[in-house]
Amino acid sequence: MIAYFLCILSYNVNTFVILNVYGKLTMFCTTNSLPMDLLLKQGSLKQEVESFCYQIVSESHDQKVGILQSEDEQLQPSVSKNSEGELSRVKFMSNSNKITTFSKKPKRRKYDESYLSFGFTYFGNRDAPHAQCVLCKKILSNSSLAPSKLRRHLETKHAAYKDKDISFFKQHLDSPENNKPPTPKIVNTDNESATEASYNVSYHIALSGEAHTIGELLIKPCAKDVVMRMFDEQYSKKIDAVQLSNSTVARRIKDLAADIEEELVCRLKICDGFSLQLDESADVSGLAVLLVFVRYRFNKSIEEDLLLCESLQSNATGEEIFNCINSFMQKHEIEWEKCVDVCSDASRAMDGKIAEAVTLIKYVAPESTSSHCLLYRHALAVKTMPTSLKNVLDQAVQIINYIKARPHQSRLLKILCEEMGAQHTALLLNTEVRWLSRGKVLVRLFELRRELLVFMDSAFRLSDCLTNSSWLLRLAYLADIFTKLNEVNLSMQGKNVTVFTVFDKMSSLLRKLEFWASSVEEENFDCFPTLSDFLTEINSTVDKDICSAIVQHLRGLRSTLLKYFPVTNDSHAWVRNPFTVTVKPASLVARDYESLIDLTSDSQVKQNFSELSLNDFWSSLIQEYPSVARRAVRVLLPFATMHLCETGFSYYAATKTKYRKRLDAAPHMRIRLSNITPNIKRICDKKTQKHCSH
Repeated sequence: MIAYFLCILSYNVNTFVILNVYGKLTMFCTTNSLPMDLLLKQGSLKQEVESFCYQIVSESHDQKVGILQSEDEQLQPSVSKNSEGELSRVKFMSNSNKITTFSKKPKRRKYDESYLSFGFTYFGNRDAPHAQCVLCKKILSNSSLAPSKLRRHLETKHAAYKDKDISFFKQHLDSPENNKPPTPKIVNTDNESATEASYNVSYHIALSGEAHTIGELLIKPCAKDVVMRMFDEQYSKKIDAVQLSNSTVARRIKDLAADIEEELVCRLKICDGFSLQLDESADVSGLAVLLVFVRYRFNKSIEEDLLLCESLQSNATGEEIFNCINSFMQKHEIEWEKCVDVCSDASRAMDGKIAEAVTLIKYVAPESTSSHCLLYRHALAVKTMPTSLKNVLDQAVQIINYIKARPHQSRLLKILCEEMGAQHTALLLNTEVRWLSRGKVLVRLFELRRELLVFMDSAFRLSDCLTNSSWLLRLAYLADIFTKLNEVNLSMQGKNVTVFTVFDKMSSLLRKLEFWASSVEEENFDCFPTLSDFLTEINSTVDKDICSAIVQHLRGLRSTLLKYFPVTNDSHAWVRNPFTVTVKPASLVARDYESLIDLTSDSQVKQNFSELSLNDFWSSLIQEYPSVARRAVRVLLPFATMHLCETGFSYYAATKTKYRKRLDAAPHMRIRLSNITPNIKRICDKKTQKHCSH
């Protein structure tokens, strides 16, 4: 048994030390009345004895031998005068047969005046100093206080001064510039840099909506290949320290989303007011997802950000939607009194969960108003049309579905279009959800009418429609009018769209509808290019029945739009253009109107009005004209459309696919749908430990 422990130590010690260990081990077993066989059977006691043997060897090297006392006495080890450079004592507790071993403290090097010949002085404590180069002021660790290491630094970093004598370095050390207290240069370690790089890559992964595994499977290998080809293998190996595993990227994305949320909450707490936009939909896994966007003033502009993306765990009722939003507000101590408006797809006359949630929000925010999405109003208004045109539209959709619903038919049509040299090779699928895309759908159908006439089987009941000029004339008109409606709809989408922008677009559309109707009555079809070109192609005129149906549709569309977008006296016209105001608006008090007069008399402000957007213009005047500018910003804060929610659900569907049903997409949406850039440096500084990849 004793030979077993001596073999462990025989590789690093001499014979004298082995004999010393033998004697000590025998004394240990005798003192504690331990049989040798017991040492082999009990693993824990075997480990303690083994530790004891190593301790004896360490003490033998320093010629320090512990004193073993009897069971009735508690051991008192001898105290060395120079405790910093020696081993800590070993205390035996005979009652519990335990041995406590303390590790040896690291050796501290001393500074010698001769080291100045290598261009080095000391920095810090004289007993355990650091080495500091007098030329580049770089501070090295205590372990670098060795002539060979100091000489290597001088020859590699300052080769021009390697032959200088000590007087040169002493003169350089005594110069006034070097007498200033040194400021250690703080640089990132490799682990810190790798952690920061990991956050940057994770941020781009979240922005792209790709799977987390792309970091380790694609980005990291590609980065290594690029660095290896552009630099060398040594730099390429440092890429391995960047943490990009699946779980690590998921944690990084959550940290980034939390930082963005923290910044957003701070902005909402200091802003004067905000408006909300909310909608609910179901995702691929069947969960009800709630998206809430917020618009607020920050610095000198009006910002739009994602406030909340949550999955409703229980019933997706109006009360549940309100409770979800209210919990977020209470958790972050955001005041409901600052809410000025709530925009949704539910009108005042509608009943439903969104309308119920809006009612509850207005209850806790009494000064808040509610608005119906203007895009939905536009969509509802343009659905009305005469029966003859509605039949043509339905038949066109049936023809498209006959091709698109059969993959074999679609492939054959593609081959035929390629052989005939057609401009397109496929039809566009019509959907009721995105029904305003019918402009492109009908234009594509009309452009492929010749190819479809060759392709369609005569047994198909609607094949004769493609040879009927009257049917094609109505189809050409529908393609033109829906294309124009699409253009108006797209112009009202985007960020920072105000109510003034939407009503300007609708006012323009109303005037165009009246002009188009008058032109058709005069049998002038230049405003409908597809219809006009087809009339030239067939060298024919439009029947009175078709003209009557077109005029009826245009005038009916105008009257319906007036119903959804009524023309009222705009009490906030001064917000749209303050320089046209000549009398006091009804919505302003005398003090605010006086401030408005001062504002409009400022030539610099007038120049800024022509250069900035309406939102930025009024936001930039908060400091100079606070009262009237805040009233104007309050008018501009409400959302005009539900564009952000529609865009958000599109991003959500692209991120959480059927292959990632278990993904928590909320952090990804926070990053993708927010204008706030996370502070990665701040996130890394909060981490107490920065581990490299392994």
